[in-house]
Amino acid sequence: MFGSLGFTELILILMIVLIIFGAGKLPQLGEGLGKAIKGFKKSVHEADAIEAEAQAAAQQGTSPQAVTSTAAQNASLTQPAGSTAQPAQRS
Repeated sequence: MFGSLGFTELILILMIVLIIFGAGKLPQLGEGLGKAIKGFKKSVHEADAIEAEAQAAAQQGTSPQAVTSTAAQNASLTQPAGSTAQPAQRS
């Protein structure tokens, strides 16, 4: 199933997690893990799209930096209304 872990070992791990976190925290733990995985997949997909745009621009002779900045501007326009941008750091 999961490498060398059998059914008995998985049940034992689940029982230990249930004892440590309690039944009330498990849904919150699962939700947090799901959001983390979803965010990771989204960032990987966006990185692939940016790389594809840069390769297309390189083939057309356009500067990859211009394409990357355009992609960053487009990404900032599609942010949800509740998110806030980080202020610029001063040196």
